[in-house]
Amino acid sequence: MSLTEHLLRPLLGSPAKPLVTHYDDRLGSRVELSVATTVNWAAKTANWLVDEFDVEPGDDVAVRLPAHWQTAGVLLGAWWCGARVVAEPDGARVVFVGPEEQVAAPAVAVVSLDPMGRGLASPPPDGALDYLSEARLSGDQFVPPQPTPGDTPALGSSTVDEVLAEARERAGKIGLTTADRVLSTVDWTVPEGVLDGLLVPLAAGAHLVQVSNADPAKLAARREAERTTADLPA
Repeated sequence: MSLTEHLLRPLLGSPAKPLVTHYDDRLGSRVELSVATTVNWAAKTANWLVDEFDVEPGDDVAVRLPAHWQTAGVLLGAWWCGARVVAEPDGARVVFVGPEEQVAAPAVAVVSLDPMGRGLASPPPDGALDYLSEARLSGDQFVPPQPTPGDTPALGSSTVDEVLAEARERAGKIGLTTADRVLSTVDWTVPEGVLDGLLVPLAAGAHLVQVSNADPAKLAARREAERTTADLPA
């Protein structure tokens, strides 16, 4: 079973429950994703990766994106079809980048990071694809063409089983549960930032309140407004 299935299946009984709330203090934006919406974006991404790039279990997908609700969809979609998420583009089946970055790679998907989910304001560089405009046309449900074994590489040098075990262990050490609402300012660098900032809260079934480009003067207000119960870094 894929890492995404391990993380999201226990949450499907409460599809309307908020799962990821993303603030960008630089833009002044707030976007909230329920369990159902998160699953929807992950499914669209997984379908797109399989249909457009023939991604199979063990294939590398490079993710060079900041902590963002769209990045959550990219990561969960990549894991759902069995990909290994890496930072460097060399050898990757597809490379996900933000609108300000350009990389030399055979397949590049540009993520707009628009808070309202709009695609790119201008066409992507030659040969690149607009992730949001393309992936949103893919199916809302994903059935893996083949199972993802637990020993499949998932994040850097770690396998599905290893990543899941490490995320659960770290969540347990902090004491996170499904009742928690976690405010995080962790940047989602690959692999450690993704593990601590995204996978640890998901492994606990907690609601993640991610603040990007955090203004320290606003964090207390964010905690009060979102009724958070824990912070990352802890």
